[in-house]
Amino acid sequence: MLRNRVIPVLLISNGGLVKTTKFKKPVYIGDPINAVKIFNEKEVDELILLDITATNEKKEPNYSKIKEIVSEAFMPIGYGGGINKLEQIENLFMLGVEKVILNTSAHTNPDLLRQASITFGNQSIVVAIDVNKDFWGKQYMYTNGGKVKQKTELITFLKKTVAIGAGEILINSIENDGMMKGYDLGLIKYVSENVSIPVVACGGAGNVQDFYSAIKAGASAVSAGSMFVFQGVNRAVLISYPKYEELEKLLK
Repeated sequence: MLRNRVIPVLLISNGGLVKTTKFKKPVYIGDPINAVKIFNEKEVDELILLDITATNEKKEPNYSKIKEIVSEAFMPIGYGGGINKLEQIENLFMLGVEKVILNTSAHTNPDLLRQASITFGNQSIVVAIDVNKDFWGKQYMYTNGGKVKQKTELITFLKKTVAIGAGEILINSIENDGMMKGYDLGLIKYVSENVSIPVVACGGAGNVQDFYSAIKAGASAVSAGSMFVFQGVNRAVLISYPKYEELEKLLK
């Protein structure tokens, strides 16, 4: 096991695996089950599964698809999307999900985060934060798949979220999503310096050196989407994962 987790992020839309660029233009990749089987062979540390349409379409988590994926996976699964009730979180854990990821509901219903942490333990509750910059470079949080701008300051939300029960932060740069040109290291450093819980970097990884840079900036773990599903400048679909020896040498 690596000291720092390296986590593929799978985006689900209507049961299929997709990949976005800056949270837009979802490109169909294939069946998520096939991707999971390949990641099994690659012996990945963990998987993050995000349903990117469930919240905006006011849908329940797709329990049958989640069950199918979890039953195939050899690694722990974190799931987010369409979660707004404690019973849903309980159902997900009963299906074998290891961590539940809250995003929009952490803003609209912070009591759900508090109750989930009390009921299931904060080690199993992740809060995902999507951040984008305006024309002047000021950072804002967005919810509902990057569609709704939040007025709360990032630092205020971070402090509150940790205080009421988040066990981990998944910090994502909308601007860098799918670009494969590196993480927003300033954002990672800022978040890591202001919370006492693990921070998972997301959004922009294009090579293993980007993982190292994110860890140096303060991330406890790194995650990526495009890097693990696209190959070459033409972005041909090819599921991949760095060799363990390569990651071990870089992240030791």
